Amino acid sequence: MLKSLLRYQSSGANVSENHTRKKLYESGVTNSLQSNFALLLKLSEELLDKWLTYPESQHVPLGQHMLGFAMKSVTQMVMGSTFEDDQEVIHFQKNHGTVWSEIGKGFLDGSLDKSTTRKKQYEDALRQLESILKKIIKERKGGNFGQHIFIDSLVHGNLNDQQILEDSMIFSLASCVITAKLCTWAICFLTTSEEVQKKLYEEIDQVFGKDPITPEKIEQLRYCRQVLCETVRTAKLTPVSARLQDIEEKIDKFIIPRETLVLYALGVVLQDPSTWPSPHKFDPDRFDDESMMKTFSLLGFSGTQECPELRFAYMVTTVLLSVLVRRLHLLSVEGQLIETKYELVTSSKEEAWITVSKRY
Repeated sequence: MLKSLLRYQSSGANVSENHTRKKLYESGVTNSLQSNFALLLKLSEELLDKWLTYPESQHVPLGQHMLGFAMKSVTQMVMGSTFEDDQEVIHFQKNHGTVWSEIGKGFLDGSLDKSTTRKKQYEDALRQLESILKKIIKERKGGNFGQHIFIDSLVHGNLNDQQILEDSMIFSLASCVITAKLCTWAICFLTTSEEVQKKLYEEIDQVFGKDPITPEKIEQLRYCRQVLCETVRTAKLTPVSARLQDIEEKIDKFIIPRETLVLYALGVVLQDPSTWPSPHKFDPDRFDDESMMKTFSLLGFSGTQECPELRFAYMVTTVLLSVLVRRLHLLSVEGQLIETKYELVTSSKEEAWITVSKRY
């Protein structure tokens, strides 16, 4: 779907090629997370240190902080050490914001083509992002680097330069937004459910104690995974999804030809009361039930069909929550009403504010 919205036209794309590229995506996510776990932990701890300096009365602009954290994390893990420089991150974030806002709105309602100014701003921003990626792709092809980043998996796959550019662009764009919004919504729900936050803290304390956070122990955080699954479901994080039809199929009277792009109304399915009891309630315990997890998996939110960008976001958010909840109580701001804005990725209409207090 993103490829279509970006108007990328890869030649020769077919089901087999898309499966191959999906496998490259998956290995890219796994390898970049493993190779950059220490970086992810460092960035999470930097945010914790910042929040630890705040007085309990200070309102924290959650969405703003999560976007900054996601941009720093994703750019370095996907595109490498260029983005250790905060100015490079800020430059990327500005262009990313211009492109993403038009993908989410301008293409869908047709308004982009009606505004010469907006269209030029969008095309300039996209060109700058492509220029950055082309430079990084060229460097990674010619060098030998200690840290594995996401782009390396594409560079070492059997892809041409245009395919590498397209896939790294799509992954970069989507991962930044999905990671930022998953972190934001997860913390929002934790601030409004003291019992869930308490249970998550107890799991983190049981798994890590006073020991360092490690990739091996992160895998033991089952309840944290339930919290993130329920965050995705309750927030309707990605209200629309798309997938190419692998084989020709008949649904009722309709034939869906092979390689048709099929849109899924996930925002409806994720809160269907016939599947999810009390669908508007934030209840991570519902994912204790294996049948619920299986239903979620079939929708592409876990297991073999999971969106690579979301799998990336799950790990980043798990590390961040482990670091924050271990040391802080996350608290809501009294009287705040968070209204939802549904686009390609769901967000709050206005800034979400929280406060924090120290556990010890």
